[in-house]
Amino acid sequence: MIQGVVNSRCEATLPLVIGNANRQKQFINAVIDTGFNGFLTLPSAVIVGLNLPWNASEIVTLGDGSETLFDLYAVTIIWDGQYREIDVAESETEPLIGMALFHEYRLQIDAIAGSIVRIEALSV
Repeated sequence: MIQGVVNSRCEATLPLVIGNANRQKQFINAVIDTGFNGFLTLPSAVIVGLNLPWNASEIVTLGDGSETLFDLYAVTIIWDGQYREIDVAESETEPLIGMALFHEYRLQIDAIAGSIVRIEALSV
């Protein structure tokens, strides 16, 4: 099971360890964004700091219906005790976790500041 916490702004957050191919690691705290269908966003300072390799650019439709171009990079995360390589979109916001990371997992959030966010693998 993976655990996070609901912060004082009523955002469900998860601590993540991310890294590059050279095993350089960094701790981040990311906000769960159920309206984002990708894996993860990171600001450019983190991407540059870890020297993450560029994979592609992709046109993405935002919540307001507008489209924008995102650069995608490869990052390794520790997810449910396992190393996993995913695409990360460069975005100058706080790190956001999208719903793609929760595929085949149950996400439980009690929207009360200080409550536990629980993520557990589903038996499929």
